[in-house]
Amino acid sequence: MPAALTPHTTLRRGNAAYRFFLGDCLDILPHLPSASVQTIVTSPPYNLGIAYRTYEDRLPRADYLLWTGRWVQAAVRALDPMGSLFLNVGGKPTDPWTALDVAQAVRPHLHLQNTLHWVKSIAIDEDAAGEASGLTQALAVGHYKPINSPRFVNDCHEFIFHFTPTGRTPLDRLAVGVPYQDESNIARWRGANGGLRCRGNTWFLPYETIQDRKEDRPHPATFPARLPEYCLRLHGVPRISEAVDPFLGLGSTAVACARLGVSFAGIEMDEGYLQEAIARTRAALEEPIAPRLF
Repeated sequence: MPAALTPHTTLRRGNAAYRFFLGDCLDILPHLPSASVQTIVTSPPYNLGIAYRTYEDRLPRADYLLWTGRWVQAAVRALDPMGSLFLNVGGKPTDPWTALDVAQAVRPHLHLQNTLHWVKSIAIDEDAAGEASGLTQALAVGHYKPINSPRFVNDCHEFIFHFTPTGRTPLDRLAVGVPYQDESNIARWRGANGGLRCRGNTWFLPYETIQDRKEDRPHPATFPARLPEYCLRLHGVPRISEAVDPFLGLGSTAVACARLGVSFAGIEMDEGYLQEAIARTRAALEEPIAPRLF
């Protein structure tokens, strides 16, 4: 195995270490010890022509999918046999196969255990919410990018593919559980532990409201820190010795790990993004470690 690389920056709190590497994940992933990572949460470039500062997001589709297989293969070597890879992939209406093509590129290397849907915006009709909601009118919440086209509807969701080495990785489903809306359901369903049920495969996680796009979210393709936090909780925080994000961006996965007290390694090829991720993680480490959601 290659000699270990020296991180660009290492932060610490208690027994947890947060390592940040500047470079290409294909160069750095092979340096991680084999089977040392329990959870990978990441969102690679989507190859949709997004304007990153130091990466060309316009590869021919075949080359992009070949590259996807290469980085996944490198990640699998570092992944624990009972580990999880949570892969966030978006798309655009004129290129609807992107996410599914990426999932197929991962298929030779890992099992698709769950398909999750990250819902960024949703509209709920008053009569569909139930009496317990207290709604007196329809509710529309979240943020989306409007599509001005007579052919397509607004795109309000992205995929999170949950891949595992065997398809048999146990999960802490109630760590991101939700309370039963109707308490009579608790007695009706076995396993209604503490009045909670499994959240399921649709997660409504809106972006935080920002005042200035350039200042508050300078990376063109970010996800809120709560998304990787849910992924880590679902895998089971007590079973995670280290989490990794090979495409760190602004560091949302690092921030989630800092909030949960989980050791982390992140890789980013743009030094500006890396510095922002380090600053965000350092700030998160000043906060108390987050308790269970319920």
